[in-house]
Amino acid sequence: MSKIISIGTAVPAYRHQQSAILPFMQRIYAAGSNVNRKLKHLYEQSGIHTRYSVIPDYTSAIGEWRFYPPTENLCPFPSLEQRMHWYHQHAAPLSQTAIERCLDGLEYASSITHLITVSCTGMSAPGLDLELVGKLGLSPSVFRTSVNFMGCYAAIHGLKLADALVRSSTNARVLVVCTELCTLHFQQEPTRDNMLSSLLFADGSAAVLVVPADDPRKGLKLTGFYSLVDAKGKDDMTWNLSAEGFRMTLSGYVPDLIKSDFASLVGEALSQKGTAPEKVTHWCIHPGGRKILDSIQKSMDLPEDALNACYEILGQYGNMSSPSLLFILQRIWQSMDDSRSNCIFGAAFGPGLTMETFIAEPVGI
Repeated sequence: MSKIISIGTAVPAYRHQQSAILPFMQRIYAAGSNVNRKLKHLYEQSGIHTRYSVIPDYTSAIGEWRFYPPTENLCPFPSLEQRMHWYHQHAAPLSQTAIERCLDGLEYASSITHLITVSCTGMSAPGLDLELVGKLGLSPSVFRTSVNFMGCYAAIHGLKLADALVRSSTNARVLVVCTELCTLHFQQEPTRDNMLSSLLFADGSAAVLVVPADDPRKGLKLTGFYSLVDAKGKDDMTWNLSAEGFRMTLSGYVPDLIKSDFASLVGEALSQKGTAPEKVTHWCIHPGGRKILDSIQKSMDLPEDALNACYEILGQYGNMSSPSLLFILQRIWQSMDDSRSNCIFGAAFGPGLTMETFIAEPVGI
């Protein structure tokens, strides 16, 4: 078995109030007063208060814009090439900050045996993994692999890979870093998908250090993983490349699809590990949006405060895609009552429609 012994997080320098982003997006879409009123209502009901971005423009005066052209119709709108240039500039430094916070006082970078990078918002070769080898001083022979284009559930997939690597090597020190710069990919056409994406998504990075379970340091033991692909939702959440950037489809049916299948997903995941639902003390659910969290809370009949950490991360950071779950896990871990037995159930959702889960228990605390 394996366990997480540290989590480090980082966000970009630009912190934007949700209410202050709205006028910028209304300008982008230029869709008239009726759409502007609907957009304002959606922003007010989003449950998001602040979001972080590598782009300052969203709450800056037009003369201070750095990413978008300061023209009346924002043309020429940023190309895929420009978006990838910004990703290359900002993804590695942000990842480095999260990793250094994760390793601080626990492990030397040179002792890392495996590096797993996770991202769906930028790709290149050489990629983020090789940039981090140089920036952190990792061994040039470190085992590297990347999880690309899986979306919001990719952190769990990264943890599954880390667990498998630890099981295969008693001396493994596996570093998983999830970095997403979602705000580079907002689109101009006033479609429902584009407006929902610009309403929800944000930038962030999170790193975890995974080691063998017999390591004497305290941590969160990873006791089980389970995944399910709901084929009937394969067209309701997608993430595709285009000449203008990465384009998302996010159907309004997604919360209903998750709600209808979530209880059975939880039951199957727990039964495979012989864990009863009542033994779960903490719920680490990806905050894909406020409606998704609301649907899960109702479908599972969870206590009113069961998803507090999930709502809090959504409110303070928005949906950062893959790092979000690790932000929540860090907050749950920090708030645990050491005097009782604890069990964490985590779940995230992404294109497919794919649902991934994990079970973790604190040890050595």
